[in-house]
Amino acid sequence: MDKNELIERNKRFAIKCVQLAESLPNTKLGNHIRDQLIRCSTSIAANYRASKLAQSRAAFIAKLSIVIEEADEAEFWIDLGCEFDLFEHTKAKELIKEAHELASIYIATRNTLRNKK
Repeated sequence: MDKNELIERNKRFAIKCVQLAESLPNTKLGNHIRDQLIRCSTSIAANYRASKLAQSRAAFIAKLSIVIEEADEAEFWIDLGCEFDLFEHTKAKELIKEAHELASIYIATRNTLRNKK
C-alpha cells in the first residue's frame, strides 16, 4: 500500500468515525465521546498527510508516533461507546478493527525506520 492509498484509507476511516460519532445520543457521555472520537479520528488523517511533508526522518517518525497514539485513542473511544451500548456493535467493531490495523501499519513503519541506519 503506497502513501496515497494510506491517505485515502485514513480519510475514509475519519469519515466513518465522524458518521458514527454523529449518531451518539445528546447526553453528557455521548457528547464527550463524540467530541473525542471526531478529534482523534480526523487527527490520524491530518497527521499522516502532514508526515509526507516531513523534512527529516526524525520528523516523519514523530508524526507517525502521533498517528499511532490517535489510532489507539480512536479504538478506545469506540470501544467505550460499545461498553455503554451507544453504538451499533457491528459498525463499531469494524471501526475498532480498522483503527487497530492502521495503528499496526504505522507501528511497523516506525519500527522499520528506527532500525534503518
